[in-house]
Amino acid sequence: MTTQDNLRARLAAGNELVMMRGDISSSKEQLAAAWGGGQYDFIWLDAQHSPYSDQQLIAYTGAAEQLGIPVQLRIPHTREAHKVGRFFDLGVSGALVPEVMETSTVEDAVNFAYYGPIGRRSWGGANRLGLRNKAAPTARREYANWWNETVLLSIQIESVETVNNISRLVRPEITHVTWGPNDLEFSLEKHSNQPLRTVEACMQHVAEQLDGTGIRISMGTATTPAERQKYRDLGVTIFQAAA
Repeated sequence: MTTQDNLRARLAAGNELVMMRGDISSSKEQLAAAWGGGQYDFIWLDAQHSPYSDQQLIAYTGAAEQLGIPVQLRIPHTREAHKVGRFFDLGVSGALVPEVMETSTVEDAVNFAYYGPIGRRSWGGANRLGLRNKAAPTARREYANWWNETVLLSIQIESVETVNNISRLVRPEITHVTWGPNDLEFSLEKHSNQPLRTVEACMQHVAEQLDGTGIRISMGTATTPAERQKYRDLGVTIFQAAA
């Protein structure tokens, strides 16, 4: 069984996972060398603050799939949550929707991440996960069931509004939430009357709200192993490795 096959199950079990930040311009050889340089579980790829193209993404996910490496993509914009199915058609196995504040954004992400009966993702796409390397079933219903048990879907917490409304925003189909502490700092500065005055207090509040839901918590900024214990104490089980 490859890392790809059991990643969602490991995440659901609360295993500690480490992301490697990927560079979409990397060749397969460069990707393999970077991956071999540490102990990682999947790749974090950013399309929100970094350039990308569809062809680059197809090439990158194809190389990663050949190497048995799952790829999570932070999509370009909150208002593109309804496009997550298209990004999945380009070979990623996980999507992160940034700056989520509205239930409608979450509903769009869930609807277009999952095939029926859970969601309404459209059928098609030769570059979808598991098809290029023939690791997944190809029949429509069997592939849909396999995908619905494989996909990772995350929303990013970057505002006071999201912290306060997290229990209303999350759904069982959201596999994990991701902290964006820098933008959360901007939001805390804007909301001077917010009772939760620090990022850590916000994290504690969210951890309490998510306790028992099975939804895991990820850090969206890089940390070293020595820096992680305080975040573990705040419920984080997924970390991004420092460069």
